[in-house]
Amino acid sequence: MKNQLMRAIQYFCFLFLLIAPVSAFAQTGGVDVDYNNPKKYYVGGIQVKGNHYFGSQQIIQITGLQKGMEVTVPSDDFSSIVNRLWMQRYFQDVSVTIDSLSASKDSAFFTIHIAERPRVSRWTFTGVRNGEKKDLQERLNLRRGGEFSDYVSKTSTDLIKRFYSEKGFMKVKVDVTTSKDSIIRNAIIVNFGVDRGQRVRIKTINFIGNDHVSDFKLAKSMKKTKSAKIYNFFSSKKFNEKEYPNDKKSLISAFNEAGYRDAHLVKDSIYYVQPGRLGIDLKFNEGDKYYFRNITWTGNSVYSTDVLNSILQIHKGDVYDVVTMQKRLQGGGKQTDYDVSKMYRDNGYLFFNVTPVELNIQNDSVDVEMRISEGKQATLNNIIINGNDLTSERVVRRQVFTRPGYLFSQSDFERSIREISSLGQFDPEAIADASKGYSIIPNQLNNTVDIVYNVTEKPSSQIELSGGWGGNTFVGTVGLAFNNFSTKRLFDKSAWRPVPLGDAQNLSIRFQTSGTYYTSLSASFTEPWLFGKKPTSLSVSLYYTRQTDSYLVYNIKSHDKMFDVYGISAGIGNRLKWPDNYFVLYNGISWQIYKLTNWYSNYFIFDDGISHNLSYTLSLSRTSTDQQIYPRQGSDISLSVALTPPYSLFRKHSYDAEGNRISVGSYKDVDYDNWTSRQRFKWIEYHKWKFSAANYSKLVGDLVLMTRAQFGYLGYYNKKWGYSPFEGFLLGGDGMSGYNTYGSEVVSMRGYENYSLTPMVYTAYSSSSSAYAGNVYDKFTVELRYPVILQPQSTIFVLAFLEGGNCWSAINKFNPFQIKRSAGVGVRVYLPVVGLLGVDWGYGFDDSTYGKSQFHFVIGQQF
Repeated sequence: MKNQLMRAIQYFCFLFLLIAPVSAFAQTGGVDVDYNNPKKYYVGGIQVKGNHYFGSQQIIQITGLQKGMEVTVPSDDFSSIVNRLWMQRYFQDVSVTIDSLSASKDSAFFTIHIAERPRVSRWTFTGVRNGEKKDLQERLNLRRGGEFSDYVSKTSTDLIKRFYSEKGFMKVKVDVTTSKDSIIRNAIIVNFGVDRGQRVRIKTINFIGNDHVSDFKLAKSMKKTKSAKIYNFFSSKKFNEKEYPNDKKSLISAFNEAGYRDAHLVKDSIYYVQPGRLGIDLKFNEGDKYYFRNITWTGNSVYSTDVLNSILQIHKGDVYDVVTMQKRLQGGGKQTDYDVSKMYRDNGYLFFNVTPVELNIQNDSVDVEMRISEGKQATLNNIIINGNDLTSERVVRRQVFTRPGYLFSQSDFERSIREISSLGQFDPEAIADASKGYSIIPNQLNNTVDIVYNVTEKPSSQIELSGGWGGNTFVGTVGLAFNNFSTKRLFDKSAWRPVPLGDAQNLSIRFQTSGTYYTSLSASFTEPWLFGKKPTSLSVSLYYTRQTDSYLVYNIKSHDKMFDVYGISAGIGNRLKWPDNYFVLYNGISWQIYKLTNWYSNYFIFDDGISHNLSYTLSLSRTSTDQQIYPRQGSDISLSVALTPPYSLFRKHSYDAEGNRISVGSYKDVDYDNWTSRQRFKWIEYHKWKFSAANYSKLVGDLVLMTRAQFGYLGYYNKKWGYSPFEGFLLGGDGMSGYNTYGSEVVSMRGYENYSLTPMVYTAYSSSSSAYAGNVYDKFTVELRYPVILQPQSTIFVLAFLEGGNCWSAINKFNPFQIKRSAGVGVRVYLPVVGLLGVDWGYGFDDSTYGKSQFHFVIGQQF
């Protein structure tokens, strides 16, 4: 009865709206209209009054009236005309009148009277933060000159409340006020006064009726609804009304995963336990636990039942876990997990579909039939690249594994996304976003598929202009790194903005100096695709450093003590196809000249002389991380060996006590005790082995666990000649000395002073009688990382770490269990123009010499 009454009221209101405009039309015109005797007229003319923003012809076109057409007055046609104008929402009053009739009384002249809504000259907000104003303006899509109506007011208010609701403000009040603009005619200023109220957070979530599924598993299944438990420390506790229904569905999935297929939510209640703090009660009925019995497959012709069962990995008697079953059928688990759908899609069957059907349920057992529709294989048609405004399209195309004419492969598509992300020229977050980063457009009519990659350019070149304190002196640095350089466009005048870019080549020039104390100049160039057809990289670098004994801070100016290094290197890297195409084999050759003049220090085992280092490097690496700056998954493994010729093994001369050269039978008869440093170390020899393995695992959301192990060993060919005076390891500290140095490899170990974990040994060639001798080291790192900002303009993440490692002077002293331990926290900031910056605080548990608390600063490197 109540519903019938409401319908009657609604019908009456509708009739009133139809009749009201026509009544106004009849009563306010210059010609009276008899409602009991409708008359037909020809339209003699139409004029519009009251319009300022809209043209008369534009309004007449909306009405549909035309001169010469026959109309009936009054009629439903005029009610429709008025309603059409009302529906535009641009007018606050509309009426139609007959001004006059023709002499023959068969034609009428009409006037459309309108009152336009005032236009908004400004939209303002009060009670909101400056950063939120821009977000609200984008979400509301308000523009100057737009009309204002009750509809605009209501929809804008709802959007504002929803905006703050997503931020945890559940009691937002919005007061919409208008004021007349004193400058612009018929214009108003609209202000949204926002009272956010108190932020509402969830304090407790109580699960009731879950006798066989733990509270922790249920809490973990909800992605956006989190209580104030300690295991939710990194999660937001705000109540998201939009995501709450999805989290309730996830709770049922948690029961289904445990075999409770009939589980359902009986009721849920949300209440305040204190101001600004919510409590949520969720009551469940678990039902009975079920198990798989018989699993059969139909419709499969490409793969046998045994192959499909080997992927499904579900056997008779297993718990009836429909969640895991769906993941193994359709995907959705870990990226490394293989599923039936991916197996088909990797073979081109893009239109494949599988539907599990419960055939029979008997007691606690379920029979399931997997019904497969394989479809036909899909061939790649168009591969479209969008958004590469600066980078050449061929640079992007050579990274992707999806090529026109190939069969579609899900693995190749995922690998293409990863390669574009790792290129360094585009925003890795944007390309990985399924909603806007890419599109897979299938065409089942001709069994083809188009793929669109929507890349977002980001600044990749870096300008370094900085100063720092290192080696008891101020060091100034000027550097340019063009990470998207193009030699192909060198002679294109229009490309010099300021340098030719677009081919993903790397050109770097860097100059450091502290005046007379230290000077360094380096330049490098890398071509990632030599000849442009295969992923073969070419790298070339030149460098020079000079260090003296001049300390301006102490007013010491001296050029008697110097250390000069000249170097050149070149290398070629090839992407391999076996064991898989993540492997890269690098071959390189380098020549360095070390010149020491009265260099009295503990760094090297001699003070005077010139040494040549001619070495060949062979490196095998495998990198499968999803991106460079903030990887969430994948690994980075590297094994390398650097070799010099074994000069001492071919030597058949020595020196006597007076320094005279004498002949010997073989290298075993050489007595190096009589050799000077210039004679012994003119050509240094060694074999240097390094291993590094890092793994990235996404734990919860964007929380990432990084684990890394490192090992290095500097060996010799001839025990009598001994260890090389250069190329050893210096362990401890932040991994940087304030300036670039050569001759030793600096390895960070946070929580300790620079080089403090490096052993020292006796040497007869040094005036100090001792020198660093880090010939073996190991290091282990565990890091928890969490991002604060992930944007193309900047990436910021915080971290907590545990580290352990040590350094030894000889391989026979190596003990992997004898490690120095440290722990701490830090932050990293990546700016495209500057590079990676960071600061760490570390506590060295085994440091009794320099104190246990250390701060470390990071520039351009990751630990």
